Amino acid sequence: MHTVSGGEVAGILVAVFWAILVSFLAVALARLAQTLRTTTKLVADVTDQAVPLLADASAAVRSAQTQIDRVDAIASDVQEVTSNASALSTTVASTFGGPLVKVAAFGYGVRRALGGRKEDMSAPAAQARSTVIVGRTLPAARRTKRKKG
Repeated sequence: MHTVSGGEVAGILVAVFWAILVSFLAVALARLAQTLRTTTKLVADVTDQAVPLLADASAAVRSAQTQIDRVDAIASDVQEVTSNASALSTTVASTFGGPLVKVAAFGYGVRRALGGRKEDMSAPAAQARSTVIVGRTLPAARRTKRKKG
């Protein structure tokens, strides 16, 4: 029989521990490799989907820029129309404003002249009017008494 020395037992124990340690490291490395493969596949899928999305976003931005340019052109046209309308309004007011005021004043004068002439023809109506004396209104009958007294 062969007797096993303490050094040999220690060597066998170290070899077993090294075998267990290498086994754990091999399992960990295998899982890490699997995780890296999955991550690589995920990044590739994201890249495949992101490139068309970025192209669509770029097209949308270009379309929006085109629409903004159109709106800018419309706004400048509206501003031009507004300034033209303002100029037209000023021209119409200066061209027709003075003569219209003169015609209105003439019409008012004619009405006033015709209205004053009618009042002169109806003298009794003029006497029936009230007279104001220091904030009070007196009827025509009292007014005649005051004039006599």
